[in-house]
Amino acid sequence: MEFEVDKSNEKMPFLKSPTIKKMVRQRYFYLLLIPGVIWAALFAYAPMVGLYMAFVDYQPTLGDFWGSLIKADFVGFQWFEYFFSGQDFWRVMRNTLVSSILTLSIGFVLPIFIAITLNEVRINWFKRTIQTASYLPFFISWVVAASIVITLLSAEGPVNQLLMKIGVVEQGVLFMQEGKMFWIIIALSNAWKDMGYNSIMYLAAIAAIPTELFEAAKVDGANRLKQIWHVLLPMLRPTIIILLILNIGNLMNTGFDQYFLLGNSLNRSYSDVIDTYAFRYGIQNGMFSYAAAVSMFKSVIAFILVITVNHISKKMGQTHLF
Repeated sequence: MEFEVDKSNEKMPFLKSPTIKKMVRQRYFYLLLIPGVIWAALFAYAPMVGLYMAFVDYQPTLGDFWGSLIKADFVGFQWFEYFFSGQDFWRVMRNTLVSSILTLSIGFVLPIFIAITLNEVRINWFKRTIQTASYLPFFISWVVAASIVITLLSAEGPVNQLLMKIGVVEQGVLFMQEGKMFWIIIALSNAWKDMGYNSIMYLAAIAAIPTELFEAAKVDGANRLKQIWHVLLPMLRPTIIILLILNIGNLMNTGFDQYFLLGNSLNRSYSDVIDTYAFRYGIQNGMFSYAAAVSMFKSVIAFILVITVNHISKKMGQTHLF
């Protein structure tokens, strides 16, 4: 009896690839990725076509966006040169970097401290209460959060009442009108709002640490503090490094809502960052191409920061993104 030999694989040798075989086995997982891929294509990559606006002199016409964009005069790097040579460049860059570095310094360390502290709490009801209280600010919109901050720091607010009661000041301090105080106010506000939510990742990483490591350290005579220092923190290092790389990549992406809502004409010299600057010139002044160039500059710097920090981490033999 003669059997026919299946030569389909010989005609399509790529079917023998281990990668293709793995994709076939996991085809249902890839199907689950399709909605996310479509979302990213529509809302993350498709809008990048608008970056062309940064290189033209775009003048909008009613109901014909693409026609106006294509027919606009090409000006090359004119808008970038205008931004770099303007008197606002160094002020906006200073505000963006200083406030971002302060936010990173406070807001990155605080979630780690909260996660470690909550992990040490053995009273379950108290632990759940603190977790819930720390998570709540993240789900409050910045409109509400900004109102809370402004109320707390008003001339007759609780903060000034406390300072006057303990004799630190004689009369209420106008915190929101003092430009030099804005950077620390925004850093503390960002840390307060995000600390609980950001601690979730560290709590998950702590939960994945084998308990045998803590038991072995305890047998060797390590108290709880030494167990945290010599076992918990080293096991958290990969998570900390990955999140640090991502956070450094967001140094230029300070956010818009909090600066727009907490900033005013009296503290603008300290509260005006790249996002609010681009909004003011793009939406309020109608300089769409200039605003696109400013936003594109911010994105390019963020990309360079991620690549650089990831490369340094890789060279040092630490955890890296790619």
